[in-house]
Amino acid sequence: MRRPSTFKISAPGSLMLSGEHAVLQGELALVAAVDARIHLHWTVRGDRQIHIHSALAEYQGSLDALPPEPALSFVLAALTARLSELPCGLDLQIASEFSHEQGLGSSAAVVAAMQLGLQVFLGEEIALDRAFEQGLKTIHQVQAGRGSGSDLAASLYGGLVAYRMQPRQIERLAGQIPLSLVFSGYKMKTPDVLRWVEKRWQTQPDLLAALYRLMGQTSEAMADALRQEDWITLGQLMNTYQGLMDALGVNDATLSEIIYRARALPAILGAKISGSGLGDCVLLLGELAPQVLAPYSQLSVRVSPRGTEVGEVDASA
Repeated sequence: MRRPSTFKISAPGSLMLSGEHAVLQGELALVAAVDARIHLHWTVRGDRQIHIHSALAEYQGSLDALPPEPALSFVLAALTARLSELPCGLDLQIASEFSHEQGLGSSAAVVAAMQLGLQVFLGEEIALDRAFEQGLKTIHQVQAGRGSGSDLAASLYGGLVAYRMQPRQIERLAGQIPLSLVFSGYKMKTPDVLRWVEKRWQTQPDLLAALYRLMGQTSEAMADALRQEDWITLGQLMNTYQGLMDALGVNDATLSEIIYRARALPAILGAKISGSGLGDCVLLLGELAPQVLAPYSQLSVRVSPRGTEVGEVDASA
């Protein structure tokens, strides 16, 4: 593949329908790509400089040295892994259709877009499976070995994905379901939540393992409901998974208020935490009327069948 002079890559955000925490123990997770995307505009430079323009940070480095910048850690880790292969510098502009605080897998979307962008920049054939493996290495590097890859799979492949770490399973499920997110107004970083759970359960490992198995069984039943387009059962199972998240200890008073207010609405079939918990978002099966859960921020989302894509390639140079 000839290297273009400028091109664009876009990747969708994602959200977890189920599998939080348990996916790290080998259980099934259900994750969806959503119709809010991150856009990366790549431009080849004639020197060795690397410039990155983002709402999170303005950055300058070179092929000789990439100074650290915590706000761009995933981007820089992806570049560093292949820095010796880059033939020249580049300008990278990053724009997002959603906030990194909305619980839509912004880091995984950036990693997905970086991996496909590097394949294009290096003149390689597009290969999603290779992008996934390299992207997961990037995530593990930044997060000290943590990260299931479920959100990365959804961002790369698009649609509704049934995902398992080992043995690796990435299965696209058909279907379009109405989903809404309600932001609690705060969040705890996933690695911090995972450490908190480990400490809380360190004296009861057998009970914790049993809880993870129940989470996995619930995710399997949810996958069956999705395949059969049985939304009533799917909503009931979402509520079941929420009960297991509560048992794990990652629920709190604010999340509970949002969940029970939402479940009282006729249009909502199920409600649960989306993500690691102790803040962030609540996922609802159904569409909300505007401001019905004020003062919390509401967002309606649709499952996107589109994964990470290459677009607007200028191959003139």
